[in-house]
Order: sequence, then structure tokens, then C-alpha cells
Amino acid sequence: MINLKSIVGCAAVAACVLTACDQKATHDMEGLKSGLNPTAFDTVINKKQVKLYTLRNANGMEVDITNFGGRVVSIMVPDKEGNFQDVVLGYDNVAQYADSVNSPSDFGAAIGRYANRINKGKIELDGVKYQLATNNFGHCLHGGPSGWQYQVYDVVESNDSVLKMSIDSPDGDNGFPGNVKATVTYTLTSNNALDIAFEGTTDKTTIINMTNHSYFNLSGDPTTTVLDQELWINADKFTQSDDTYMTTGEEVSVKDTPMDFTNQHAIGEQINDTTFLQLKNANGYDHNWCLLTYKDGKGDDTKPCAKVFCPTTGIELTVYTSEPGIQVYTGNFLEGKVVGKKGIKYPQRSGICLESQKYPDSPNKKQWVSPVLKKDEKYNSHLVYAFSVKK
Repeated sequence: MINLKSIVGCAAVAACVLTACDQKATHDMEGLKSGLNPTAFDTVINKKQVKLYTLRNANGMEVDITNFGGRVVSIMVPDKEGNFQDVVLGYDNVAQYADSVNSPSDFGAAIGRYANRINKGKIELDGVKYQLATNNFGHCLHGGPSGWQYQVYDVVESNDSVLKMSIDSPDGDNGFPGNVKATVTYTLTSNNALDIAFEGTTDKTTIINMTNHSYFNLSGDPTTTVLDQELWINADKFTQSDDTYMTTGEEVSVKDTPMDFTNQHAIGEQINDTTFLQLKNANGYDHNWCLLTYKDGKGDDTKPCAKVFCPTTGIELTVYTSEPGIQVYTGNFLEGKVVGKKGIKYPQRSGICLESQKYPDSPNKKQWVSPVLKKDEKYNSHLVYAFSVKK
């Protein structure tokens, strides 16, 4: 159980107890472009040290990350005027991230063990049936109620361009079998890309499917929606889901439907078309697209799988992945109640998530790419968020 009072208390005194080593580990973060206060993240949760880390490159781009949940807190990128914009949603203190009751969120998290949903939390591996913890319409979502987004990652490597973190997930964690050791490595490149590498091993047959859950708003103004921003997805099919957001196992053509983003257009162009059952069921976009960059059992992470463009700022986000699918979620359940960074209440659809993944419920859909990981095998997944400017 996370003690929020202790988090707040530790954060309040953190500035007084930083050692020289601690100060070096936080990369001399005074004057962050994001305006974040590192001491608001400096605390102990579940007997582990939590901090805010900053990656920087020569272009002035900055990425702030906390090892609580492996979460991306801020991404500062230049717009077409050369002004830096924070293009992700989040909180400005660790206490809100840790409060899974009053302010639950997946903002920026390194999700595990299993991104997205597993039907009724039931899986079968090597003839053994497992019941996973459930937390969403009776399904297991994003690893269950105490998934890795609510755990502290151990920092393995930290410098101006690389932050590598690890997590040890015990056998039975939220019902998942096997002791799993996983890592997530964030690398800020010289050409303004945030490169994310996920790796994992297990001592027993299990499943693993990691992703990043950042909410992007390329306008830099989270009081506005992303509906005027433009989306392109390199996919001609999506996986259909029911009214509990669970995939039915069917891959459906996007042609002549509001799911067609093969030609780039505004996110909001058809998002409110409730005559289309998929949009009505999900209250907007919250679906997995079947990427054309994945062929013959291999994903081509050198080719773009999705793009988002903001005409106002000129910022473009290009996504690359080795995975077969990408979940696009348009913040449909942000309803002006979540108080984020700088005290801003995030309105509905003020962010878009682009989550690389195996298809939802793939442990139970044998026709899809398997998320099964066996002993002596190694899990690898690659995701890149690349930023550029179109003037």
C-alpha cells in the first residue's frame, strides 16, 4: 500500500537532505524548461527512492521522467517559431501519480506486464489456467490494479541522454505467472527523438506486452483539445471491440469508416459519429490498428506507423515501432476533473495516446501475434516518438 502522507512529507524535506551524489543523479535540473520542481518528485515509495530525471540534447529539447511507474512527465520540444512547448499531459508532483484512488492515471507510464485488456483476466499457458486481477469491465487492463505504472523502477543508468530502469515482477504479481525482470531504456537522440526500448526475461512461461502511455497534445496548450490536430495511421484494418472495449477477434477494414486515417486528416473530423457503433461504444477513438509495418512476423521500426501534426505550432510527431499494433486513445474520459501540471484541468480529448503493442487479448486470440515469453527467451520491443517541425 502506498502511503501518500509519507510521500508528501518526504518531498517537503527532500531539498534539505540531497547528497552530492543525489544532486548529480538529477542532472543539475535547476531551471527546467518544463517549470517542474524536482523536489516534488524526490521521495521514498515502498522503501525505494523516487526522483525526477532529465534528458537533454544540443537542440535544447528536454524530457523529464520519474522512475515511479517509469513515467514521462514532460517533453519540451521547439515549435515553428522556436518556442519550446510541453507536449505531454501529466502531474507536477509524484503524490498525484501515486494516488491510484483519487487521481488514477496512466499518464506517461511504462506499462506492464500487459498493455491493454485481457478478457475477464483469464489466460492459459502450458495447460495451466490463470486468473489475473481485473480492473476494467471485469477485464485485466494494463497489468491490473497495481500494474507497473504504480511501481518504482530501479535506475540502472542515468546521464544526459539515457535513462535505463529495471523492475522485478514476482511470480503471481497481479496473477501473472513467472518471475519477470524487465527494463525500459529512454534515449534522447540528437535529432529530437525519444527512443524507448523494452526488454524482459522470465523463469517461467508467462506473457509480456509493454508500452508507453503518454498523452500528447502538440499545441502545448492542454486547455484545448487535440481534435484539430491531424492524424495518419499506416494501417488498413483495426480490431473490432464490444461495448466493454474487449476485442472480438475480428480485423475489420478501415475503408469507408471513421477509422480510416490512411489519408491524414483532423482527429475530430468524425469522432462524434455515433451512428458508427465502434465510436459510440468507445465514446471516441480507443482502438487497436493493425499496422502495415508488421509483416511476416516482424515489425519494421524504420518505417513510420503513425503521425500527428499540429497546424498551430507546426510540431509533428512521427511514431515507429517493432510491434504489430498501435492503440490510439483520444482522452475520451478526461472530463475537466483531472488537475494536471500548472493547475490546469484537462478537458475531454485534450490528449492522444499512441501505444505500440501486441493486439488486445492476444493470449486468447491464437490467430494473432503471441505475447508468450518462455524461460531462456528474451522479450524485446522498440518504440520511437520522433519530433520535427513543419513550417
